[in-house]
Amino acid sequence: MKGIPFTCSYTQDWERVQRVSRMEAARDRRWKRRWLVWLAVCLLMLFMTGLIPFSSYVFPAFAGIVLIAVSEENGVRTALMVYLSVSLLSLFLIPDQEAKLLFILLLGYYPMIRPVFQRLFRPFAYLAKLVLFNLVLVAFYYICLYVFGIPDLLDGWGSFGQYATYIVLGMANLTFLMYDSMLTQVLRFYVEWFRPKILRKIF
Repeated sequence: MKGIPFTCSYTQDWERVQRVSRMEAARDRRWKRRWLVWLAVCLLMLFMTGLIPFSSYVFPAFAGIVLIAVSEENGVRTALMVYLSVSLLSLFLIPDQEAKLLFILLLGYYPMIRPVFQRLFRPFAYLAKLVLFNLVLVAFYYICLYVFGIPDLLDGWGSFGQYATYIVLGMANLTFLMYDSMLTQVLRFYVEWFRPKILRKIF
């Protein structure tokens, strides 16, 4: 009779271990399912750039926004894994050179590193963001021109080409700042509405 409490305690401990193991296994299955879903969604966004005209710049941004959800739900490490996987697969699967280059060089990882900039004093934050963007913009231009052989768009401006460079840079920087501001609203929308009302019902 003295051994009964010990047996009951052992049985309860064993059941607790099994319950924790089942919970961890279920969490791993959910993680793998989400990881594959996010990966597929990002690739679908990039693939659609070849089907819809003038979408080479829009859908890579949408694919990057998807990684906000990955970062919020599964952490930055998982979001980075999805970004690297999508970047690698896009090199072989996505025909739109500009779209996949934009995703790899900036739009894929920027939503993940943006919180680092947000911790800085606001003027320094904007300065750091613009420096990063313009470095990427220059790299994007030369890779498109000399690696992918995409014709120089500024050649069509003729004698106005020297001014077109500044106009394009100004418009690009303005568009980037608008995109950066939009990310704040997207994150708020995701956390306050999409996650509790949609995502929790899917997963």
